[in-house]
Order: sequence, then structure tokens, then C-alpha cells
Amino acid sequence: MSSPTPSLDDLRIERSGKPDAPPRLLLVATAVGVAAVIAASFWWLTRPKAIEVHTVLAREAASTGGTERTVLNASGYVTARREATVSSKITGKVTEVLVEEGMSVKEGQILARLDDTNVKASLHLARAQWESAQSALEETRVRLKEAEQELQRQTDLARGKVATQADYDHASASALAYKARLEQQQADATVAERTVAIWQQQLEDTIIRAPFAGIVTSKNAQPGEMISPMSSGGFTRTGICTIVDMESLEIEIDVNESYINRVQPGQPVEATLDAYADWKIPCKVIAIIPTADRDKSTVKVRVGFDKLDPRILPDMAVKVAFREAAGAAPAVVRRVLVPKAAIRQQDGHDVVLVVQGGRAERRAVTVASTSANETEISAGLAAGERVVVEGPGDLTDGAIVKENKP
Repeated sequence: MSSPTPSLDDLRIERSGKPDAPPRLLLVATAVGVAAVIAASFWWLTRPKAIEVHTVLAREAASTGGTERTVLNASGYVTARREATVSSKITGKVTEVLVEEGMSVKEGQILARLDDTNVKASLHLARAQWESAQSALEETRVRLKEAEQELQRQTDLARGKVATQADYDHASASALAYKARLEQQQADATVAERTVAIWQQQLEDTIIRAPFAGIVTSKNAQPGEMISPMSSGGFTRTGICTIVDMESLEIEIDVNESYINRVQPGQPVEATLDAYADWKIPCKVIAIIPTADRDKSTVKVRVGFDKLDPRILPDMAVKVAFREAAGAAPAVVRRVLVPKAAIRQQDGHDVVLVVQGGRAERRAVTVASTSANETEISAGLAAGERVVVEGPGDLTDGAIVKENKP
């Protein structure tokens, strides 16, 4: 039996009524995915950039109670307690100056002389007047003695009724007159003597002497110039030279009133002159001046040297470290050392920026002492934490940072 013959109907494709629609859930998922990609891209482009900072590790430092430690650092200047610009008591022309800068002088040593020509002439006149008064006084004494003798004779004659009453009265009046004249001339002689003393003092005032022993630091007048105890303008000088008592050198320091509670009289101090940076000079606090400067908010502190040295000169700049006496601290005190650059000022307080979890965290700290390169912190920071030592000045609390460790 033969197979059926193919026909065109066998080649027809059967189609259903409508094509199937895509699922609604697929469309929603696609839209959410696209939105997430867009949001992630926007966040990535607008996210806060990490600020690069340099950090160091806070180190622990231990100080024992048996040693002295620095409680405050400050700076000041060497000053002389006894310093004077030597002038004259009178106005006059300088004729001779006997000192130069750097010369040592003793108390009472002659420093300069003024023109004494007029003073000497007046002194000679006063002495002549005093001598004349003395001569007149001697003559009056002789006349008084003679008058008293005549009065005695007239008294004896009057008793014997030989002399008249008029002769007695005349002798009595003459004696009284000479006595009165003697008293007047004695007063005149005293005035003349005191006039001589005044002109003698004027002559002495033309010689300018050193008020105390010391070193001449400046020479302010030359021969031929006028000098006066009061400033009168023009070319009149007010001083011959300046003398400094090198035995009275000390240090004056302006301490911020916020830290004055760390300073006490008798407290040991270590001083370092800027001119001799490696020379540590032992000193101690002499006094704390009991008043504050309202303009600078400081209190003046006087520090004395334990031993003076010729290298210490007036007006030298000096740095001082106030020490805490041995035994004043606990047996062991744990503190943290950080670089000086890590300390920042905010609202009048000392703060540091600590890096925690990629962000900057502001910490208020208590500074115990500060040296040339490091700061010792007694509270607010623990050893092992990383602090920012270099970064933007406007770095805020919570800012994202990227550490650049040395």
C-alpha cells in the first residue's frame, strides 16, 4: 500500500491567537536596578573626599617622684635690679668725662667734672664775707669787754657817791648796746658761714661721682655739652653715663595668669640663655609681683641666679623652665608625649585630633609641660593613639581623613 500524497495543508503553521506578554515583575526589577546604579554613581561622585593628614603615635613617659620635672616653660630677659643713668644736681657745662663703656667703677669714683669757674668765684666772695664778719665780731667782743669794765667802775663810783647818775646810765647803755651788736654780728657770721657751706656744696656738685660700684654700659655726654638734671630740650643732656650693678642681675618673666598657680617663691628654675643654648643655669624664684597686667593678662615673676657669671649680660633673652621640687609628685606619674605640633588651640583650650576609624576626633587635653619639640600631656590622651601633627588648619571633628604615617 502506497503512502498518502503530501498536500499544501501539511505545510501550514498553526498559530495561537495572541503572543505571551513579558512578566510585570521583570520590568519592576529592571527599573529598581537602574535606579540603584544611578544612586550609587551619584554617591560615588559626590561623596566627601578623605583629607590626607600626617599622624604619629602618642608615646608613654614615666616620671618618678624622686626627680624634678618641668611644670611650666616661659621666656624673659635678664635685667639689673640696680641700674642708674648718672646725672648732675645742677645745670652746667661738661669739662671732663673720665669713663668709657665697659669700664668698672667703684662707689664714689669721679665720673665727670663740670665748669666750676663761677662757683669758685662765688665761694671766694662768701669766704671773704665770712672772714669780715669774724673780724667785726672780734672787735665787738673787745668793745663789749671795755664797756662792761667801764660799767663796773661807774657802779663802784656810784656806790661811793663819787660819780653822777648820768655817768652810770651812759656806761650801762653802752654795755647793753655792745652786747646787742655782738649778738647781731654773731648771727651775721653764722649766715656768712652757711653761705660758704652752700657754695662749697655747689662746688662739690660740679664733680659727678658713681653712686654705686658697677660697669659703665653707655656714655651719654662729651666735654663741651650742657647737662641738666631735668630735660630742657635742645642739646642739653640729662646724664653722663649709665652704670649697671652686675651683682644685681636677675630674670624678669611675664607668666600668663592662667599658669601662675604653677609658680611659687623659692621654686627651682633652669634658665637657658639664647646666646648659650647648651648652658643650663640653676636659678630660683625670688618673688611673684602681686599684680597682673590687664592688657597682657600676665603676672611678673622675678627669678634670681644661684651663681652669677661674666657671660650673663643685661637685656639678654632667656628661656626658663620652672621645676617641681623633688618629692612633690607621686611615686610614678604616667604621662603621654606627643610632638609640639600636635597641640592646637580651640576656644582657649588645648586640644589634639585623634584618628579613630578613619575620622578625626577632637580631644581636650591637659598640658603638663612643653619643651622645644615635645609636649607632655597629663590627661585626655592615651598612649598608643594616633594624633594628627600635620593637616589643614580647619580640620573639624568627625572629618574623614587618610593617614600618612611617617
